[in-house]
Amino acid sequence: MNSEINKLVSNLNLLPHPEGGFYKEVYRSATVITKEALPANFSGDRSYCTSIYFLLTSENFSAFHRIKQDEIWHFYGGSSLSVHVIDTEGNYTEHKVGMNFNNGEQPQLVVPAGCWFASSVPQKDSYAFVGCTVAPGFDFDDFELANRTALKDEYPLHSDVIHRLTRE
Repeated sequence: MNSEINKLVSNLNLLPHPEGGFYKEVYRSATVITKEALPANFSGDRSYCTSIYFLLTSENFSAFHRIKQDEIWHFYGGSSLSVHVIDTEGNYTEHKVGMNFNNGEQPQLVVPAGCWFASSVPQKDSYAFVGCTVAPGFDFDDFELANRTALKDEYPLHSDVIHRLTRE
């Protein structure tokens, strides 16, 4: 890891994330939404909102996964981040999160609930440092990591990107 990546991991106490990269939860609202007030697909109460730091390097990727909530991505630094989204209609889009507006990048992105998404850092020998905000708050019960074969069977037109951004 380069020194800037080491500084971020060390100073922010980032941990390995199950989908790839590093993270740390920095906010979880104390107030909750009760299970009864949430849609039936939620397994229990959820915080109003949660947020994390997320660091991804060009040597790694965040594998395709989906959650039951909208997720808002915020760019903080490093290189731009590609967020690959397969929406609930089966359409694939590569979004650029960053500050180079001339390159079509935006500093914030919303991935709607239920979409499959993955992320990667296209610039070699680099990293992207972002934040992710989820409402209702994130819980690992709401997280589903994609199975490569099943996702390719469901979306054969996107099999190349699915193969590249899944681990099994």
